[in-house]
Amino acid sequence: MRRCLQLASCGRQNAKPNPMVGAVIVHDGKIIGEGYHVRCGEGHAEVNAFASVRPEDEGLLCNSTIYVSLEPCSHYGKTPPCAELIIKKGVKRVVVGCIDPFAKVQGRGIKMIEDAGIEVTVGILQKECEQLNKRFFTFHREHRPYIILKWAQTANGYIDNYYKPLAISTPFTQMLSHKMRAEEDAILVGRVTDEREHPQLTVRHWSGPNPKRLVLTGKESLADLMNELYNNGIQSLIVEGGAHTHQSFLDACLWDEIRVETAPITVYGGTKAPSLPTNAKVVSSEHYDDNVIRWFERLKD
Repeated sequence: MRRCLQLASCGRQNAKPNPMVGAVIVHDGKIIGEGYHVRCGEGHAEVNAFASVRPEDEGLLCNSTIYVSLEPCSHYGKTPPCAELIIKKGVKRVVVGCIDPFAKVQGRGIKMIEDAGIEVTVGILQKECEQLNKRFFTFHREHRPYIILKWAQTANGYIDNYYKPLAISTPFTQMLSHKMRAEEDAILVGRVTDEREHPQLTVRHWSGPNPKRLVLTGKESLADLMNELYNNGIQSLIVEGGAHTHQSFLDACLWDEIRVETAPITVYGGTKAPSLPTNAKVVSSEHYDDNVIRWFERLKD
């Protein structure tokens, strides 16, 4: 299953909006086939794993186990159901990392395989498998994008200098910020930040697609925004400011991660950075140049 996760992560950019999935076929302790979902609209992990099996090893499938990080699909989408392919190939056993939360699957793939008389084991490295596709899972379970709040602050907790823009990030940490933007679907700032700073919100210091640029106005509630983003298939959102916008997301408990960059500089007035909520758990702390970037995750209720 760990090999499945390694393979799955290779589809991080091109599999979207589909989840990242890896599959490994094992016979007598030896891998005879493996694959991952390379690109949306193309073959799923199971298809690519079976295609990689050498012709002389096809006869081993009836005594083989296929490991899949996410439940095989059971519906016709852009490709046929992988559950049907597994049944057709006649493997002896299927091991699944986690259940697919997508409404058209949700256990149906597993049931289809079990009804065909094939042994199925579910929940191997389940947390790791769900963590890999946390954006996909949040989108389908909560009907909203995965939300990352992001801000930079001074050592004494200000995000500007007497309400004027302040360069807090270094060239290197700015590059890291743009790398992050390239990995998410959309990025949002509030109206005041947009009017005062005119941020481009692009990935000009990295390589990759620009996230969809959004500006939050007072005319739209966060509940309406979440519905709109869900209906438009936006699976992940970075919120970059300002302080009032960040606080509104915090007050509504609409966040999954928080990224805080702190620089060793002080100012003596301006906009205070948001206070971290009590249910924020630090998961990493890294030093870059003289700045520190800390990542927090929301403790689930």
